[in-house]
Amino acid sequence: MRYFVTGAAGFIGSHYVRRLLRGGFPGSAVDHVTVYDRLTYAGNRANLDPVADDPRLTFVQGDICDGGLLDEVLPGHDRVVNFAAETHVDRSITGPQDFILTNVVGAQSLFDACLRHGIPRTVHIGTDEVYGSIDHGSWTEQSPLLPNSPYSAAKAAAELLVRAYHVTYGLNISSTRCSNNYGPYQFPEKLLPLFITNLIDGSTVPLYGDGLNVRDWLHVDDHCSGVQVVVERGEAGQSYNIGGGRELTNTEVTQAVLTAMGADWSAVHYVTDRLGHDRRYSVDDTRLRALGYRPAHTFEDGLAETVAWYRANEDWWRPLKAG
Repeated sequence: MRYFVTGAAGFIGSHYVRRLLRGGFPGSAVDHVTVYDRLTYAGNRANLDPVADDPRLTFVQGDICDGGLLDEVLPGHDRVVNFAAETHVDRSITGPQDFILTNVVGAQSLFDACLRHGIPRTVHIGTDEVYGSIDHGSWTEQSPLLPNSPYSAAKAAAELLVRAYHVTYGLNISSTRCSNNYGPYQFPEKLLPLFITNLIDGSTVPLYGDGLNVRDWLHVDDHCSGVQVVVERGEAGQSYNIGGGRELTNTEVTQAVLTAMGADWSAVHYVTDRLGHDRRYSVDDTRLRALGYRPAHTFEDGLAETVAWYRANEDWWRPLKAG
C-alpha cells in the first residue's frame, strides 16, 4: 500500500507515520509513505528524524489548498490520511481565518484531488470538539454538531464535507473524532507539554478559570491505532469517535503533572478563562470498539512516559518555545 499522509510533520501525523514505517500496525502492508506538510509553526521535520533514512519515505512541502501540487504528487497512492489542520483553540479565537482556510478549504481541496485521481480510500482526522459541550452522558456519532469556537466550527464544516463528498460523489471516505491527545513530540503550547516544560524550567503553570473543565485524555499512540482501524475497516460515509476512556478535570490533570514533576500547588497560577470555553467533552466510541479498537495506555503510564520524554529531549522543545 502507498500512503499519502498530510500534516505528518506535526504531532499526531508524525506518530502515525513512524508507526507505519516501523511495522507498528500488524497486517498493514506499507510499500511507501508520502508525507505532505506545509511546515507551519507546528510542523517540524525533526518529528520524522527516527524514520528519515527509510527509503520508503518521501517528504513534500506543500499546502493542501494547492490543487496543482496535489495533482503532481497524489496520483498512485492507495490511502490518504488527512491530519493537516490548524488546531489550537486560543489561536483560532484571535485569528480564525487561517483555520477556515486550512481546515475547510484545505479539506475540500484535498477531497477534490482524491476524486480526480481515483484514490481508493480516504480518512479525515477530526475532533470531538465539533460536538460542543455536554453536561451528562457521552456523544455518539449521531449527536448533533454544535461547535463553540472558530477552530471547532471549521472542523465541523470539514465533517459535513466528508458526508457530502461520499453522498454526492461516492468518495470512499470516513472521518474520526478523537478526544484530547497527549504524548511525545506534542508542540509545547498544548496543556501537558506546556506544563511539563514550564516546570522543568522552574516556572509556574497557567490554569484556566476554576479548573473544572473536563476532557477525555487519549494517548497519541492509541489515537493512531484507532485511525488505522478506520483506514482498514471503517465504513464509507461514517464517522468514528476515538476515546481514551479517562475523563479528568483540568485541576486533576494539573495535580497529576505536579506530582509527576515533584512540584506542588504553589507552581500554579490561575488565569482568566478562555472565551467560549467548553465545559465537558465525552465520547462514546462503541462503534469503533466494535471494529476491534481498544486503548492500550492508562493515563498514569502515558503521563509518566510523556514526562520522561520531555526531560530527555530538551534539544527538541527548547527551540520551539524560544521561537
